Amino acid sequence: MWWWMLGLLACVLLLAVVIFFLTAGRRYKVFSEKSLRPPAPLVTDSRQRDDRLKRGFREDRVPPALDAVVIGSGVGGLTAAALLSKAGKRVVVLEQHDQAGGCTHTFQNKGFEFDVGIHYLGQLHEGSMLRVALDQITEGQLQFTRLEQHFDTLILGQRDQRRWGYHIHAGKTEMADSLKKQFPGEEEAIDEFMRLMKVEGTTLKIIPYWLASFLVRSGLLDRISSVFRLAATNHSEMMSRLTKNKDLKALSAYLFYGVPPKDSSFLINALLLHHYKRGAYYPRGGASEFAFHIIPVIQRAGGAVLVRAPVHRILLNQQGKASGVTVLKGQEEFEIHAPVVISNAGIFNTFQKFLPQPVQDKPEIQSLLGLVRHGMGSFLVFVGLDGTKEELGIVSTNFWMYKDNDLDTLMERYSSLSREQVLGNIPMMFITFPSAKDPTSNVRHPGNWCTY
Repeated sequence: MWWWMLGLLACVLLLAVVIFFLTAGRRYKVFSEKSLRPPAPLVTDSRQRDDRLKRGFREDRVPPALDAVVIGSGVGGLTAAALLSKAGKRVVVLEQHDQAGGCTHTFQNKGFEFDVGIHYLGQLHEGSMLRVALDQITEGQLQFTRLEQHFDTLILGQRDQRRWGYHIHAGKTEMADSLKKQFPGEEEAIDEFMRLMKVEGTTLKIIPYWLASFLVRSGLLDRISSVFRLAATNHSEMMSRLTKNKDLKALSAYLFYGVPPKDSSFLINALLLHHYKRGAYYPRGGASEFAFHIIPVIQRAGGAVLVRAPVHRILLNQQGKASGVTVLKGQEEFEIHAPVVISNAGIFNTFQKFLPQPVQDKPEIQSLLGLVRHGMGSFLVFVGLDGTKEELGIVSTNFWMYKDNDLDTLMERYSSLSREQVLGNIPMMFITFPSAKDPTSNVRHPGNWCTY
């Protein structure tokens, strides 16, 4: 009985998606091959770059008749602003830092340039969705260099007086083949893990809300696709079904993002590794190239990206809808009005800092905040090295180092330490050489190599 209902539901879903794209396609022409241009020469002049990336807030620099305000200039905020700009909207992006770009910004010190967040990206092969999207919001100006096939090394503790490490290789078949050579006898577990990486599901965001809500409440999502079941299964539990090999379990979740495997989604961890299956890439010219090439798209539509612009409040109209923001400069508060406000400042800042207290106290807001919590923090140490790449033996490979192969216990033990005990008990370390990944680095900063 249920199978024909499932078939009928699938048809309804397909029809809804088709209608959505047909109607949206008539309303907007955002993506176009005509917007792509041949890559221009790399801009290295610091004044030109600062004029774009460090344009400070002034009241007279805020464009008139705004369609939207974006709080925060991270990649999410810049992307939202660029897409709106390509749809003909006038947008201002407000950034409290002195440079636009969020985690894609870079800084210089004593002749060295350091990036702060873009270690490497995947899914940038020709024709990929991410590559198409980045080409559109930068008009084809953002270029990437592919790292070596062996892009990551994972080190799990120390055994027999030596470090015990594994190599991660990119490639549609090479990743699995490499793991099978390093984990003999675990071929079946590796094949199943690779299969689960590629499980596809229905995207709830492109179907009507009422239909998505019905699918969630009825429990039909699991029958339509196993994606939602995998998303709700914690990583440690799922990997325990596949293998008893502790090293393989650790490797499956080595791309650590602040949450132990037992508290994280299996699907997210699997997708992180799958993200690099077709190769790892680094932006030519450094991480700040993201913001440098997105900002002109916003400016050409009459918008602006302004830094040193700390948003103080989100303004609400009499109907309780967002109608703009205020920017606090010294003791003076400036109002900026727009019918749409988009926050790229994080859920806690948005709901606990920017919104009025009566809105914060609403049960639906408190319920939403109760669903999330802060991840484990980390700190970066930036190191500058004098010498050539050959002299220093620098490679583009990234190194992930853990004290042992039980990541759950490792992180649980670390989080229970007092502040005084932390220093001598760092559970993991990530080492990367941005200079070795970017072929323009030695041209822009000859003889200076950086790592963190």
